Amino acid sequence: MIECSDLAEMQRVAEGLEGQLTATLQMDDGDLEAAKGLLPTLERKAGRILANGWPTGVEVCHAMVHGGPYPATSDARTTSVGSAAIHRFLRPVCYQDLPAGLLPEALQDGNPLGVSRLVDGKREG
Repeated sequence: MIECSDLAEMQRVAEGLEGQLTATLQMDDGDLEAAKGLLPTLERKAGRILANGWPTGVEVCHAMVHGGPYPATSDARTTSVGSAAIHRFLRPVCYQDLPAGLLPEALQDGNPLGVSRLVDGKREG
């Protein structure tokens, strides 16, 4: 956890982060504009962005590797945790529990861009 004195310092800290599996925003509705400003940076740094939640408790380090029998580890070049897992999460970015106002237009309810997508298993757009 990092405590910042203002939004500008928070942005500088976010820019200085190395790649991460997750980034979490602990926030309320009053923080939406500040979070909107941070999202482009967090999208470049993390494979999963959470709002008001907690990621899994694994350390991103070289010694942490996770696998299992087929099909859990069908590709020996990747792992789901540890520093090697970062390669799996370069793209896409997942959004978990983000308020609608923080989501990219392509993911917002009502599908304002008319993107073809699956929602609850049904094609829309």
